[in-house]
Amino acid sequence: MTQPITRPTLDPGRLLIGGEWVESTGGGRMDVVDPSTGQVATTVADATIEDVDRAVAAARTAYDTGEWARTSPRDRARVLHRVADLIREHAAELTAVESVDVGKPVSLCAAVDVNTAAETYEYYSALAQSIDGSVRPVGIPSHAYTRREALGVVAVVTPFNFPLILSSAKIAPALAAGNTVVHKPAPDTPLSALLMARILTEAGVPAGTVNVLTGASPEMAQALVAHPDVDKVTFTGSTAVGRSVAESAGRNLTPLTLELGGNAPQIVFDDADLEKAVGAAIKGFVFNTGQFCMGAPRLLVARPLHDTLVGILTDAVPGVPVGDPFDPGTVIGPMAAERHLQNVERYVAIAREDGGKVVAGGKRRESAGGFFYEPTVITGLPNESRAVQEEIFGPVVTVQAFDTEEEAVALANSTPYGLAAGLHTTNLARAHRVAAALKAGIVWINDWAMLDPALPFGGVGDSGYGRENGPEGLEAYTRSKSVIISLA
Repeated sequence: MTQPITRPTLDPGRLLIGGEWVESTGGGRMDVVDPSTGQVATTVADATIEDVDRAVAAARTAYDTGEWARTSPRDRARVLHRVADLIREHAAELTAVESVDVGKPVSLCAAVDVNTAAETYEYYSALAQSIDGSVRPVGIPSHAYTRREALGVVAVVTPFNFPLILSSAKIAPALAAGNTVVHKPAPDTPLSALLMARILTEAGVPAGTVNVLTGASPEMAQALVAHPDVDKVTFTGSTAVGRSVAESAGRNLTPLTLELGGNAPQIVFDDADLEKAVGAAIKGFVFNTGQFCMGAPRLLVARPLHDTLVGILTDAVPGVPVGDPFDPGTVIGPMAAERHLQNVERYVAIAREDGGKVVAGGKRRESAGGFFYEPTVITGLPNESRAVQEEIFGPVVTVQAFDTEEEAVALANSTPYGLAAGLHTTNLARAHRVAAALKAGIVWINDWAMLDPALPFGGVGDSGYGRENGPEGLEAYTRSKSVIISLA
């Protein structure tokens, strides 16, 4: 950043439906709280079920009769590339909005969230021009070929922890394929969705192609994913809510992508580069204040290294800067909401009850009313403890020792989740062998959280199904059609 990012003055937000900024049909407003202060930053419209009907109808009309689905892939690509350019032009504003909304440190938000969003639109701008079919040789007297076509109206439901990145990972490929969108951001973090809607409009996305519904009503969200005029649902969030979404969408046999919870293991073998492993271990549970579905809250360490590594973490973790997200030196900001902070407190209490030893952190940090929790390291827990088996979703790591490679893999695969995993070793054969054995959608070796729009991610088990990013992410928003011309 070339100049300091300061807290913005935020105007009240409204819904975007059919190209118009409108109030909710119910007239309701919803507070948006700055998690670093606990104070209301602004308000947004609180959408109703009637607003869902209006937004889906606008998206349906835009798809059935509008220009976007009929725009050439090359022209769609130009618009998406313009979106990427505008994201960079508005980088300071997006950084400030996302930081107020989520509590992200501005240094992290600018380098990761805003830059990743721009790169995602650039990536799918390029892929938009590669959507094609193929001629198929067949044993019947015909000329046969396939087409890949857009699905129609896509319901995009995004979570609170990475609003800008995860909405881009869904909306960019959906638009690249020629679909229209109804976006419902998380109730706690709606602000970047509204700003991005303005950017998309400025870039040339036609009216009605992208619609945005802010609001806190579970009934409203359920109405969207269960709507009979929605052709695809893509959801990122908790496993519990994901099951409900799957049930609602399933009644209409609506295609679904679910990116759900995670509880990733990070394995440190006895031949690892310890300095690199420690850095990755800390990044794995403090990145985004631990509110990262691909974070690593479970650290599995070869017994000969266990005590040494725990000692290093015990000394290093209290020195990780926690504080005001608008301080460029801050590494750990607040939790996104009070209820998330309380959830972390509950799990740390469970860990203590199960015999765990808190060697660093272990309590909230009182700071001007914000929702701060100290980065926390816990040792000595049995594998069956809920603090190990369940997703804490905060800046907490549990450390377990293992004796053999087989035991490490068994521990890593012992939870119902399978979104991400990682390992540290200098043995190339072991790296490939263990990566193949880990039940996860993405595996990192000798680092953590290396991501790129070209690399697909998604889970197995309780972490959901389907893939986002990469060509796989684009394919999820298309369907194949076979065309056969008789030559007889």
